[in-house]
Amino acid sequence: MNYDLVLTGGQVVDPGQGIDRVTDVAFAGGKVAAVGDGLNGQAAQVRDVSGAIVMPGMIDFHTHVYWGGTSLGIRPDELARRAGTTTWLDVGSAGPGNFEGFREHVIGRTETKILAYLHISFAGIYGFSDKVSVGESCDMRLLEPNSCADVARANPDLVRGIKVRIGSHASGFNGITPLKFAIEAAEQANLPVMCHIDTPPPRYEDVLAVLRPGDTLTHCFRPRPNAPTYTDGRVREACFEARERGVFFDIGHGMGSFSFEVAEAMLAGGFPPDVISSDVHALCIDGPAYDNLETMSKFLHLGMSVNDIVRSVTKTPADILKRPDLADLSVGSTGDVTVLRVEQGDFTFVDVQGATRSGGRRFSLDSVVLDGRLWHDARAA
Repeated sequence: MNYDLVLTGGQVVDPGQGIDRVTDVAFAGGKVAAVGDGLNGQAAQVRDVSGAIVMPGMIDFHTHVYWGGTSLGIRPDELARRAGTTTWLDVGSAGPGNFEGFREHVIGRTETKILAYLHISFAGIYGFSDKVSVGESCDMRLLEPNSCADVARANPDLVRGIKVRIGSHASGFNGITPLKFAIEAAEQANLPVMCHIDTPPPRYEDVLAVLRPGDTLTHCFRPRPNAPTYTDGRVREACFEARERGVFFDIGHGMGSFSFEVAEAMLAGGFPPDVISSDVHALCIDGPAYDNLETMSKFLHLGMSVNDIVRSVTKTPADILKRPDLADLSVGSTGDVTVLRVEQGDFTFVDVQGATRSGGRRFSLDSVVLDGRLWHDARAA
């Protein structure tokens, strides 16, 4: 068989198929055509990626990419050339009242893939900048489950869940009610929920108690108050109970939601995240989050294995999104690949409170394959 492109000599890390070895990946017709040895003599284009990690295309499971439609949106394709993301999950930038604009003006004009969790707030996240901060879930008049469910059902190819933001910043003193409205919309549309949590009310445990199997708590390693650990560093029992029930835990780093102290305690307590994501938006793209490569590098420093990190940005988010074609490099799957290298050096990592850690390794981008073609070569940039 003749292939359009072959990546040769790389360490293929594909947790979905249990592959972790040096071999080749071939593409034809925009899809993965083969994974195996000796494929590089049968391709129109061969790229030597020796020493690099070849993984399914990275899914950043918590982002804000409604550029131009919201104050917090960033340009997805531009950041993809730095971060290596091939699929963005935008979580709540758009609500029922403005999703069509997001679909037509951004999603339809972007080369990398965008999926969405629709905000229960009719206007999405509409007041988030360095000068204006309005918690959209503070105004219960905007939370209309029927409208949210209607728009979600009308866009099943893109809308994969419902988003809600709760906590004193996002929802004031409305407590758990916005989450219950989001669940009502999700039940109508047969979708999961992602719940943002900030400072109380409500408490971390109270949120976990309401989430259903398949739902996601984002900002799961946030600092105090409302951290997942007790003051002595122990993991809260509610975390284990929720995970046993089928709730997923997503990092969602952002500008205020990742603490080294908490992350170290959670990992020491046997509670790694299910999903690693950046929560990249206009106020954290220049730090402390930067992008998902930076967030992944922090977990590499914290001791997570490369295989587990890759799983957290490929198979697990793809499973939650019910998009198995994005999850692995099986023949016929979406022809998206992120090629990374692990750099050695002296690096400083910073969390949202300004705490630093010094490390000797970090991920860097080698290249991106989209729909079976070499879309970006970081070596040539």
